[in-house]
Parts: sequence; structure tokens; C-alpha cells
Amino acid sequence: MRVTVYDSLDELPPGCGPLFDEAGKASFFLTLAWFRNLAGQALPEDCRARIYVVHEGDDVRGILPMKFATGNWLSSRKLEALSNYYSSLFMPLAASADCLQTIVDEIASERWDSVDLHPMVQDSPFFGGLVVAMKRSGMSVQQYCCFGNWYMKVDGRSYKDYSNALPSKLRNTLKRKGKQFSTMASRMEIVTGIDGVDSAIAAYQKVYGSSWKIPEPHPGFMPGLIRLCAEHGWLRLGLAYLDEEPIAAQLWIVKDGIASIYKLAYDEKFSRLSAGSLLTAKLMEHVIDVDRVIEVDYLTGDDDYKKDWMSDRRERWGIIAYNRHTLRGIFMSGLTLMKGYAKSIIGTRRKTERLISSS
Repeated sequence: MRVTVYDSLDELPPGCGPLFDEAGKASFFLTLAWFRNLAGQALPEDCRARIYVVHEGDDVRGILPMKFATGNWLSSRKLEALSNYYSSLFMPLAASADCLQTIVDEIASERWDSVDLHPMVQDSPFFGGLVVAMKRSGMSVQQYCCFGNWYMKVDGRSYKDYSNALPSKLRNTLKRKGKQFSTMASRMEIVTGIDGVDSAIAAYQKVYGSSWKIPEPHPGFMPGLIRLCAEHGWLRLGLAYLDEEPIAAQLWIVKDGIASIYKLAYDEKFSRLSAGSLLTAKLMEHVIDVDRVIEVDYLTGDDDYKKDWMSDRRERWGIIAYNRHTLRGIFMSGLTLMKGYAKSIIGTRRKTERLISSS
């Protein structure tokens, strides 16, 4: 097996397509369309893509999309996953885990000081394969938790079955606020295709700009994501209107039986109407009864409200490896090790103090 490194997703050979297609069945975060929008709209000016592709004969066996900051000669050479705060999942794209060592050996030979991959599925064979491959290549490896991820298996239920099992406080809120909302000059819509997508994007941006959320650091990313989802049939953009003014918006993405709740916002002036909760219920009914998804995923974060809508929690993890063949890598590895020892000592001391105080 051999590795070819590409500087752009547009340079990748056609043989990469099947691996993106197969990985994309697990998550839209692993599709070529997602990576293209991320690389084109949401990377800093000093950041460059670096794509590692493993070939075996004429076949493409693996792809690892990465990025790095150009920096200057004083900066540490850090290689990172082609992901950022917009990403809820990242994984290598590979036919099997056996090609990971080939990729990691190539990365190690390039003398990067550190390699950071996140957010990943910890119990995936690719996660464990990367840890083993990095250690074999002479790197010091640390694993870390990125965030909690709330989700729900539909298990063939209808929306009625699902809603009847919601917490009583949430059910009462939906019933009471739903009646109030229906008596007003209000309406909801779910945009699923390319028709009307420009006006839907404008409505989404108006709501987002009136919400509590900070402005998007990369203004072109969300319009680009909404358009590509519309083009692929993944889009479920929910909008709530009052007197034809958009007051709540949610971007859900439906692909291969999974409904991912990606972005939500509401106009704070109308928070008393609970339009956000009503819109969530509307979209939930659509993805369960119309799209017939098998899973609903709230993606990134442990926000309290997610527990009301979802039933299960898992975690996304990261791997950071320090190259013990470079001076900076050795220094960063030692620093991380000392921090770990300090945490362990403090934790043991606190545990001992609690035992003493309770005796």
C-alpha cells in the first residue's frame, strides 16, 4: 500500500468516491459534500487542507481528511482532523482498519509535532486502530472526551406513541402553547427542497440574527450547508411565522434513516410563545411519521432540554498524539504527562480528605 497526499478535495481521484459514499451512510458529516462546504466556507485564511489517500494497486483503500495552519517557523507543526466547531463527527474513511498504519507512518515521517483527531466514535475499530498505529509509529497518545451526544432510537413508533411518552411538563407545554399559537396569525412550514430555499435561508438568518446566539464566524457556511442539503434531498428546514415574520427556525438533516438536529434558534422577543418547542414537535412528527427515520440525533452537547426529547446518551472522543521524534513533540508530550500526574495527585488528595472528614 502507498500513500498520496492531496492539497485539496477537488484534486482527489475518482476512486475516492465510493469510500465517501459508504461512510456517508453512517453520517452526513462524512460525505464529500460536507467536507467541501467545510473546507470552502469555514477554514481560517491561514489553514490548508491535507488529504491522505491510501492506494493498493488501482484501488483506494483509505482516506484521512486533515488540515493544518501555515503559521511560521516558530509555531509548532500541528496536524488536525478536517473538522471544527461545526462538526459533530469525524472518522477516517476506510474499507478496513488495516490501512491506518500506512497513513500514520506517512504522517510520522513528515515530522508533525502533534496530531489531533476529533470528534470520533470511541468504540469504532478505526478509533482503536488509530491509537495502536500512532503508538507503533513512536507517538505518545492521549484520548479525551469531546462532548456528550443525546439521541433516540425510534424503534418503529409513531409520533403519537413517542409524544405520549414525553415528560408531562413538556407535553403540557406543547398542548397549552400549541392552542395559543393556533389562535394567532401564525403558521409553520418545513422546507425540504431547492424550491423556495433562498427565502427560507433569509428567514433562517433573520431569526438567527434576532436570537441569543453569537454571529456565525463564517457567514457563508450555513447558507452553503442548507443549499447542499436541499440539492441532495436531506433538508428539513423548519420555520415558524407570526404575522408573516419568522420567529423560530431549525435546521434538521435527514439522511439514510437518521434525522440530525443541527441548528436551532428563536427570536427572543417571542420567547413566551415557546415557538421553538412547538417547531421541534412539528419536525419530530415529520421525521417520524413521514420520513420514517430509525434514529433522531441531537448531535453536540449536554444541554438540559435535550434530555426531555431524547432517551439515550453517548460520547464523542478525540485522540491527540505527540511525535517523540521532534523536540516540540517531546516537550508537549512531557507537559501533558505532568498535567496528568498533577490531576491524579489532586484527585487522590481530595478523595483522601473526603474519607478523613467522613470518618
